[in-house]
Amino acid sequence: MLEICAIASGSNGNCYYIGNETSAILIDAGISTKQILLRMQERGLDASKVKAVFITHEHSDHLRGARVFGKRLQVPIYMSAKTFDGAYKNLRPYSPRFFHHEENIPIDDFTVYPVSKSHDAADPCSFRIKYNNQNIGIFTDIGEACEQVKDHISYCHALFLESNYDEKMLWEGAYPYFLKQRVASNVGHLSNDQAFELLDQHTNGNLECVFLSHISKDNNTPKKALARMESLKTRFDLKIAPRYEASEVVKIG
Repeated sequence: MLEICAIASGSNGNCYYIGNETSAILIDAGISTKQILLRMQERGLDASKVKAVFITHEHSDHLRGARVFGKRLQVPIYMSAKTFDGAYKNLRPYSPRFFHHEENIPIDDFTVYPVSKSHDAADPCSFRIKYNNQNIGIFTDIGEACEQVKDHISYCHALFLESNYDEKMLWEGAYPYFLKQRVASNVGHLSNDQAFELLDQHTNGNLECVFLSHISKDNNTPKKALARMESLKTRFDLKIAPRYEASEVVKIG
């Protein structure tokens, strides 16, 4: 049995929890260590079980709390060397462990699979985490889904999947044109429509739960994201990864 939880999800910070009875992994630490620990405590999650933190890319909403979290809890921070070099110096973990995207990384009974993705960062990746034939995917900050992303999503029993923006809200909204172009580009973010296509065409019959994640505050709403997925509700459970608090804890398996 696995427990999963979105500790934080959005442009103000991202952190995702995957754990079993004895061990856990965090993907990203984009809010303060104080907030990570507080939100975990509020959801009954034991921070002492965390054996590693994996960083998707160097943007501060994914990295902000990693340095302090690693030092305070004596937990290794995994990232690619290019991600480390691309990060602001004050955000770099003290003693990171570097990986390559083609590696499969064992952490206790978990296997972590880095997945290359398209985003405007030095060396961006997503992750699939396997435990006892259960697979959890964390796929956010993706401009467009490459074949590798589609392949790894097809294994998953649960997903944290980006549904960042509504097309109409983005193009009719207040963002400057260059920023609208960046968000909608192939190195930006996934729209509700793109997330729908991935879920509709590239998931398997084992998928139990999807947290729609990294939802834009200005260019989307949870209601719009869920409405776009309406026809998928009979296939798996759809939830929202909240921006300012931890999500509910969901059991998988």
